[in-house]
Amino acid sequence: MVVLQGSLFAAGDRTEPHTSTDTSERTDLGSGAWVDLQRNWMAGADLLFERLAAVVSWRAERRSMYDRVVDVPRLVAFYGSGDELPDPSLDVARRVLGERYRADAGCGFASVGLCLYRDGRDSVAWHGDTVGRGATDDVVVAIVSLGAPRILLLRPTGGGATVRFRVGAGDLLVMGGSCQRTWEHAVPKTARPVGPRISMQFRPPGVR
Repeated sequence: MVVLQGSLFAAGDRTEPHTSTDTSERTDLGSGAWVDLQRNWMAGADLLFERLAAVVSWRAERRSMYDRVVDVPRLVAFYGSGDELPDPSLDVARRVLGERYRADAGCGFASVGLCLYRDGRDSVAWHGDTVGRGATDDVVVAIVSLGAPRILLLRPTGGGATVRFRVGAGDLLVMGGSCQRTWEHAVPKTARPVGPRISMQFRPPGVR
């Protein structure tokens, strides 16, 4: 059972993105890559976390690593463009983000991926979303964070100095331009006691 220690600042029973103003801060990573970060973008983030934790059909994955098969250190779910999303707030967020970043992406968002990090032992290794168009084209990937804050790291592809973002409940982080090709990102494990987190990833068509 996943239990979230709710914020004292949770926004009642509303779960919706803030659409009135764009207060995001853009970080220019160079070589055409950039990251936008907007705090508290999703109102009612704690309530949405609780709903998704309860209704999503979370699955555990396994993958080959060297000479053995290991558990992927997080739970996942994936919804394609034609799939029914598990909560209406995700439909609204996908539409709002698609309209906001259409000029950068050249299209709206299609798929929604969900990851559940149950505690500090769950993580995602260094990678870029380069399956499909992300390997050759500039694409935009938007991440909405719910639950406990975690660190998201970025570094140049092939290694280099890291850039660190602390993303908390309701925060929106968007990676655009050449970011998926020229940079990698990761959510590292931590020995510090942390609560559960859900990451919602909005991607354009043909990007994984």
